[in-house]
Amino acid sequence: MEPPHRPRSHRSRTRPRSRTSTDDGEANASRRRFLGATATATAAATGLAGCVDLPNTLGGLVDGSEDVSLFQNDLRRLGYYPDEVVPDAVHVDWTFPVNYVGHTAAKSSPLPTPDGETILFAGDTGRVHAYTPAGELRWTTQTGATELGFHGSPAIVGDTAYIGGYDGDLYALDTDSGDIVWRTRSAELDGALAIGSSPAYHDGTLYVISEFAPPSSGALWAIDPNTGEPTWSDDRIWGQAHPSPTIDLDAGRILAGSNDGAVYCWEFPELEFSWQYQADADGEEAADGAFRKGAQIKGTVAAHDGYGYVGSWDNNFYCLDLADGEEEWVFETGASVMSNPAVDVEEDIVYMGSDDNYVYALDAKSGEELWSTDVNGRVIGALTVTAETVLAGSYDSHLYALDKETGDRRWRVENRGRVTSAPIPVDGRIYYAERGVISNYYDDNEETTTLEEPGHAYCLVADD
Repeated sequence: MEPPHRPRSHRSRTRPRSRTSTDDGEANASRRRFLGATATATAAATGLAGCVDLPNTLGGLVDGSEDVSLFQNDLRRLGYYPDEVVPDAVHVDWTFPVNYVGHTAAKSSPLPTPDGETILFAGDTGRVHAYTPAGELRWTTQTGATELGFHGSPAIVGDTAYIGGYDGDLYALDTDSGDIVWRTRSAELDGALAIGSSPAYHDGTLYVISEFAPPSSGALWAIDPNTGEPTWSDDRIWGQAHPSPTIDLDAGRILAGSNDGAVYCWEFPELEFSWQYQADADGEEAADGAFRKGAQIKGTVAAHDGYGYVGSWDNNFYCLDLADGEEEWVFETGASVMSNPAVDVEEDIVYMGSDDNYVYALDAKSGEELWSTDVNGRVIGALTVTAETVLAGSYDSHLYALDKETGDRRWRVENRGRVTSAPIPVDGRIYYAERGVISNYYDDNEETTTLEEPGHAYCLVADD
């Protein structure tokens, strides 16, 4: 299966290194704020009663613990579910409307509670819904994030879900009742414009990234999960940062990308800045010349075996050495890359989607293309890989199940809007969400923009 865009090149580690910076003082001398560089204390290690640490293992869990649930299934954001089996044929078991706003960011992905008995869906009107696997509504909570709602997914620790909104606030909700346990206001986060990232949790601390404007910038925060109080921050990020923080305990790194085309990396758990990798950005200047557009990094980094994998709007997909930010290899696609990759850690294969309408399987060590499959539309949401299958949502309003060995299509399910959330497999069911169907969205006359039909959340089950 040959993508229509040629040539595509594979570039090796011999590429010049001038775009990688480890001199944080020189690179950030003109920052708007500089909290992180002067903060020397590590985030407070306040424990969450009754909960356990989240080790760096498959699924994020070990020793039978079932107390933590994270976006992309673990701290390394691998999107890997080795124990889940996707059925040979599926149908929609139940669905409900959840998204109403035409904002082009990927929609929030569903997340199961640690016991799997409740699925949380966050919508773009600021509502959070809790459903049973059978489709029974347990509760709905309206938060203050009413304009653009939620696009990041929650992190669930024990019976508390943590999620950031496009109002710039961070929320903690009780998963049994839906009650808001605490709400950290934007003002307490230096006037954050929005939180589009999904929190990470480790050893009694939450980690989340916020966005600011003007100027276009971001910050990494450490948060006390009991109170919502910020305990540390570093605001060196330029560009409004949408990706979620990735933590690799083996490598001792926490990292994330941003709209300035850079990946920022800190030592973990020390939180001392380590390195910055800058993709080629040749667009217009932003933030009074602080950075250029053209290489925005929208997807979350997946970390595996000492390397980080992430795509950029410069049409490239990167493999970076987590030790020093050095570029290991680059794979060029036919269009922007903004989806979150998934990694099969047993086979050393990374799966990624592109705006060129293709899903790719790449050798994680070399970047060699193993297969590519046309899914008839842009792929901007997170990918998922299971025991035998890659799941990917497409702009053609279908969810695709592809054979992970060959890329052949196993099945696809037609939906209403564009599928931009991660597909989440839980006990034979698959949960995901789509955008609303918006007409004339790109018309200069905003009055003509019309919501034709809300975007729905879905639960798929096996055919009998």
